[in-house]
Amino acid sequence: MSFLQLHEVCKNYGATPAVSSLNLSVDKGEFISLLGPSGCGKTTTLQMIAGIEAVTAGRIVLDGQDITHTKTHQRGLGIVFQTYALFPHMTVADNVSFGLEMRRCPVAERRERVQAALALVHLDQHGQRYPRELSGGQRQRVALARALVIEPPVLLLDEPLSNLDAKLREEMQFELRRIQRRVGTTTVMVTHDQSEALSVSDRVVVMEAGRITQVADPLAVYEHPGNRFIATFVGKANLLPGTVLEDEAGLAVQVGALRLPLPGPVFAAGSAVLIGLRPEKLQLRPAGQGRVPGRVEECFFLGSQWLYRLATPLGELMLLAPNDGSAALNVGSEAGVDWPDHALRLLPADSHSARAGALA
Repeated sequence: MSFLQLHEVCKNYGATPAVSSLNLSVDKGEFISLLGPSGCGKTTTLQMIAGIEAVTAGRIVLDGQDITHTKTHQRGLGIVFQTYALFPHMTVADNVSFGLEMRRCPVAERRERVQAALALVHLDQHGQRYPRELSGGQRQRVALARALVIEPPVLLLDEPLSNLDAKLREEMQFELRRIQRRVGTTTVMVTHDQSEALSVSDRVVVMEAGRITQVADPLAVYEHPGNRFIATFVGKANLLPGTVLEDEAGLAVQVGALRLPLPGPVFAAGSAVLIGLRPEKLQLRPAGQGRVPGRVEECFFLGSQWLYRLATPLGELMLLAPNDGSAALNVGSEAGVDWPDHALRLLPADSHSARAGALA
């Protein structure tokens, strides 16, 4: 049995559904990210797990116990909010100790556990400082230590890195994952940042309009998106309309004038599909070579890569080329565009449909 389970969980605000028929199982020690745009229901889902928001329908079960209607303070969960919510008049050590005091933990044990928690987040020399004396990343780690020191069965993270600058945010992603792996606490994180979810999670739960549209490990979500929304929200994607055909050679997909091998017997002949091609899977070739000709319409320097927008007979294509030190193509340059057969991904033409399994 999974450690944390949500069964047909719904949340309505009046007549407006925020979360609809949500089912999710989380294993003990697993790191799960709820990923989606603003308004998709991910924070509401986290708040229902925490007990901050009441469940309209369905059940939440933790370690075999139904906690659907259990009060927040009786669930014993660790929560790290987006704003950290540290007490400004308390020292770092006192902030971390607060939850243990509320649980009437003996003083000697409390001191030992606080020191261990601060050491875990590399702040054991900052116990007597106040939050105002810390950087954003340090305050985030204090909030994490405060949540972990009570040894919660589940750690809930509500966009904990969103207030950090880009460089610190990237550093803290890996620090967060290191701490979670060391402690082994079951963790559910809310984020709208796809790179954050992909880099730290065991599984990613993609949400759209109050529903789960795909649950898979990060590589599977990126390489085999369940529908148009996931393909474009999780990374960049070129989506081209096509039709599945069948002849004496078998199934293939027609895209413009190109006839391409069908990557897996997922769609029947006559099906309207979308062909997905990630920009980094496309390859520049000299003019006259490759599968289709292209003309550079725009060029953007991204540091480690160049992003090209090319006009082709198939439509506009985005292409990411590594910055290997060679000269970039100028706007108006002619080039060939190619890709390996295994880079093709097929999605249903209906943008709202998705399948539970991996797509071809």
